[in-house]
Amino acid sequence: MASVGGIYALLTDVSARPRYAFLLLQLVAELADERGHAGPFVRCGNAQMLLRDWLSTQLLPMSEQKRRRARLRSRIEAALRPSLTGERDLDDPRIEQAVEEQVLAVGRANVSRAISDLVRAKLMTRHYAGYATNHHNRGGGRHVVYVVEPWVLRLLRRTPEPRLRANSCATGQGDLFAA
Repeated sequence: MASVGGIYALLTDVSARPRYAFLLLQLVAELADERGHAGPFVRCGNAQMLLRDWLSTQLLPMSEQKRRRARLRSRIEAALRPSLTGERDLDDPRIEQAVEEQVLAVGRANVSRAISDLVRAKLMTRHYAGYATNHHNRGGGRHVVYVVEPWVLRLLRRTPEPRLRANSCATGQGDLFAA
């Protein structure tokens, strides 16, 4: 199991979307500190963003399809129709904001499912940080922190050793002209 291929093989057993889960694991490992902790916030330029939201936006290009987004836009437009003004300049930004919120919500759910697969595979753990509130939602007022297992972090951060070409000499190029 001590290989990247072993991690992927493990994910094929526990996840319906092993490639997505593996890519998510790589992104979390890139963000993680030396202890393997990532989150709850990620710095984006001068602002901070929640880790789950950042992961969702990073993985959005994998799942984005123009036809699907057009259908989502028409559904949202139909739902908002009673409250729309009929003026495109005012309505379009409101519709687009609702579409983006829906896309982000779906992305968060996809990330959560994939993280659950990674936790089930024992490749990472998660806990919540922040203010604990008496709320029906366990995570209410708190934000998620993902912790990549140390052996996984070592594998994903390992730099490949340089390979010698099969026909290269150990003495180097200068010996080509030696008598």
